[in-house]
Amino acid sequence: MKHSSTRWFIVSLLFVATGLSFLDRQVLSIAIIKIQEEFGITDVQYGMVNTSFLISYALMFTLGGWLIDKIGSKTGLALSVGLWSIANCMHGFMTSFNQLLAFRFLLGMGEGGCFPGAAKTVYEWFDKKERALANGVAIGGSAIGAVVAPPLTIWLTSLYGWRGGFILPGLVGILWVVVWLWVPWKSTATSSTTTQIPILRPVHVPFAKLLRNNQVWVLIVIRFLLDPVFYFLMFWIPKYLSEVRHVSFERIGSLFWIPFLALGVANIIGGGLSDHLIKRGFTINKARKSIMGVAAALTLVTPLVEWVASVEVAIALMSVFMFAHGFWITNYITSISDIFGERATSTVVGLSGTAGAISGLLLNPLMGLVIQNYTYRPLWIASGLMYPLAFLVFIIFIPRIKSLYDSVTPPAATVGA
Repeated sequence: MKHSSTRWFIVSLLFVATGLSFLDRQVLSIAIIKIQEEFGITDVQYGMVNTSFLISYALMFTLGGWLIDKIGSKTGLALSVGLWSIANCMHGFMTSFNQLLAFRFLLGMGEGGCFPGAAKTVYEWFDKKERALANGVAIGGSAIGAVVAPPLTIWLTSLYGWRGGFILPGLVGILWVVVWLWVPWKSTATSSTTTQIPILRPVHVPFAKLLRNNQVWVLIVIRFLLDPVFYFLMFWIPKYLSEVRHVSFERIGSLFWIPFLALGVANIIGGGLSDHLIKRGFTINKARKSIMGVAAALTLVTPLVEWVASVEVAIALMSVFMFAHGFWITNYITSISDIFGERATSTVVGLSGTAGAISGLLLNPLMGLVIQNYTYRPLWIASGLMYPLAFLVFIIFIPRIKSLYDSVTPPAATVGA
């Protein structure tokens, strides 16, 4: 397989992997209806199961990222996808609440390494002129996974029972690992501009050194600020549509996928536009920040969700927000790889992801209190203001996106697959 086709085949595999990660974590939200009937699991216990996933997911975002920087993206992602796929299959054989709790913890451990590993893989195979588009395609699978998860799970459950809804996607993940390990991992990859990109031996930056880097903390703070906004839309849209907009359960299912489709499309377009700007002569700094600035501006329409009369217009505004988030997150992750390169991209993506998961874990109960005791209005207003605030933090404290470490890495090194 030629390098030019290999690298895009790898990106397509990353698309599938991130899609599986979101699909696998959402199966339980549908299957729990049947599981509760069969095993008598209470809502409180179900909350504990979700917390089990979030704790291990937050922990392994950083540890998984550090491990992948240490052992390389090919081996690291194989371990990550393999672990969560096996854990997903194990859900289909559970016979008690304690088993479900344990299997959910294992699922989070595996999935924690997915996005750090995807970012590192893209950096290894793509130069600056194509890196954002490749990242957009790679992480865009997560949005598509969120779109297809509900109907696919219901279909599989109708054919094979709720256990089949876990086992079959898990088997697909195991097959993915086989294909991933089969892909030749050469010492060099060729971009479309025929530039030879050395894939270097993983020489990771010491963890303590990264924690002394101010830019790492800026990126952590940004993710801490913004992830709760994304979780708000992911977790609370159905409830909002039901309680405030009085939309039926069936119609919620027909509307909920639209914002996530917008997210998946924006991941790819946002990456492609950023790369296009670089090809037109923009610096990396100007290209990435231009797209992120557009994204921040687009989120300003989000508070209007609270005031528009039409449900369809409200969904359209939510879709604009998700579209903006797709622009933002693709260029945010690509900026991390631009700055930290081969030696620390996975670790820094992991650290920031852990910060976001912890923030979401802490603030989701607070969101519930605000909604219960007041209205959704403060949350819609905050959703429209946080991205512009984060963008100001980004441009002030990271005035220039530039590589910090790659220039000191010996060019002759190669990766051991």
